[in-house]
Formats: sequence, C-alpha cells, structure tokens
Amino acid sequence: MIYSALPVLAFVIGNNIGGLKTAIIAAFALSVVIAAERLLRKESIMPAVGGVFGVAIAAGISWWTGSAKDYFLIGIWSNLAAALVFGISVLARRPLAGVLWNSMTGKGTAWQEDPRSRRDFSIATIVLTVIFAARFAVQQYLYEADEVGTLGTAKIIMGYPLLAVGLLAVAWAARASHRRLRAAEH
Repeated sequence: MIYSALPVLAFVIGNNIGGLKTAIIAAFALSVVIAAERLLRKESIMPAVGGVFGVAIAAGISWWTGSAKDYFLIGIWSNLAAALVFGISVLARRPLAGVLWNSMTGKGTAWQEDPRSRRDFSIATIVLTVIFAARFAVQQYLYEADEVGTLGTAKIIMGYPLLAVGLLAVAWAARASHRRLRAAEH
C-alpha cells in the first residue's frame, strides 16, 4: 500500500517544488528505487515492476500533454470502467465479487445457485461499485478543477483505505455463503 502511494506523493511534491519535469523524475526514480529495494530483499518484484510500468505510462501521458494533472488520467478512467463492469455484473445476476472470489479460492460455482449467496455477493459487488464510482466522481471533479495536489491526496486517501472497506464486504459475503453452502451439504 505504501509502495504504491509513494510515487504519487513524490509526483505531487516534485510538481510543487520544480514543476512537471521534476515531478516525473521524482515519481519514476522513486518507483525504480522501490523495485530495486524489493529485489535486494528478495521479495516478489512483480508488484514493483507493475508500479514502475504504471508510473512510466502515467508520467509519459503527463509529459506528452504537458499537464501534471494528466498523470492521474488512467486511474480516474479505470475507476469509471471498474464501476461500470461491477455494476453491470450485478444487473446480469453474476456479481463480479462472487465470481472473482470463488474463482480465486477454487470454490466453484455452487454459490450462484444459492439465492442468498448471490444476494450477498451482489451487495458486496454494489459496495465495490460505489467505491469505484465515488473515486471517479471525486477525482474527475478535482481533475476538472485543476487541483493537482488535492487530486494526489484524494488518490491516496481513496485508494487502499476504501478498497479495504470493499474487501471487508466481499469477505462478509464469502463467509456467509461458505457457511450456508457447507450447512446445505450436511
């Protein structure tokens, strides 16, 4: 969580101190340092490599447009896309929180035949939809207002803390579903 927030923080501070070029260099350099540090500690570097790649793309967009606020474009629009996909999955009666959870844990598709499990996973999916939609709405507003510093702060604050709330909703749905399905087997 901290590793992903640090390049954003470096970008905002760099932009305030020395402008766009300084911001890009600061964010990219910090993401490379984080990747190197993970490599030295023999931790998985895939998240760090993904972070370097993400920072490079965001910085590249900013550099190309000449606007610091464009550093946040991919994240803003990714939130809208996620809100739409998660919301549509509920309407299609295949709540994505349930599909993803049960795929990752190897639990299969039995939950889809249980109306209460489907309802619980729908609630969890709606929670995630609201989180993604709120991120989009707030960050798009700040983007339009050209509030780069506040936008960086909002990205950090609305990032993992809100995702944790969404994951708690998914964990609640998964636990309730597992309990019901296990009881139905006996």
